[in-house]
Amino acid sequence: MADVESKLRQAVTPAPDGDPLFGPVASELVRYLASIAMTAIATVVAVAVDSKVAIPNLSLVFVVPVIVAGVSLGLGPSLCSAILGALAFNFFLTEPRYSLAVDDPANIWAIGLLFVVGLIVSTVAFTSRQRATEAALLRRQATVLQGYSSDVVAADNTNQIVSITSQALAALFQVPVVVMLVTEDRVVSLEQVGDLGPEEAELDAARSSLATGTVVRSGVYPNLASRFDFWPVETAEGQKAVIGLAFDPDERPSAPDALVNIVVRVLALVLDRQHVRRQTHGSDE
Repeated sequence: MADVESKLRQAVTPAPDGDPLFGPVASELVRYLASIAMTAIATVVAVAVDSKVAIPNLSLVFVVPVIVAGVSLGLGPSLCSAILGALAFNFFLTEPRYSLAVDDPANIWAIGLLFVVGLIVSTVAFTSRQRATEAALLRRQATVLQGYSSDVVAADNTNQIVSITSQALAALFQVPVVVMLVTEDRVVSLEQVGDLGPEEAELDAARSSLATGTVVRSGVYPNLASRFDFWPVETAEGQKAVIGLAFDPDERPSAPDALVNIVVRVLALVLDRQHVRRQTHGSDE
């Protein structure tokens, strides 16, 4: 079991090329301050270069922080860099200096073009980062599902099947998980991952999910007190189980059913196989 859990944890370790620079725990304020700092550095560089030599396309220096912010910090900080870059170029590098007024109409076009380029670059950079993040997530999910399928098929008892399933679900969604085997409305095996366990409200919601054969969402009438979403599992041989995931209401994935249903189908097949194996061994004896 330790090997299985270790492999599942490794499968969901964030890929360094798909995560933002400051990670998901960084506050919005930190991201915006970082974008402002990068624009300030670009301004210092541009002013220093302009004081030494005349470069016609010096405004392109301000595109660099826009790209970095779009890839590393998000769309909002990237747009912030684009706006600040256009203002800094106007204030420090166009005549009259140290004023937002513009004497030369050509500079108006240059400032406007810099702002438009900044908007386009920030959008493209952010979109590229989003696609890279989504691709990395899909790769990790596929790895977890592949590992789950091979490990659960190799399991030799029901408790191990339930444990491997709960670990795989926790690896997929990074939320508290509970997997229960039910016989005649009685929980005969329960595996919990995370700091939330099923209370009476969750047990009632789980029974409702099995009775109706439908997914039961947390916080939805009549299961207002339940903290878990429950998915029913019923096999061809009559085995019953229920899968519970405790999503944060503010971070609930848009479509968890696709992944959960894959686990549900695999779990149903493996439970059926285990049931038939027990019956066969029993008859042999």
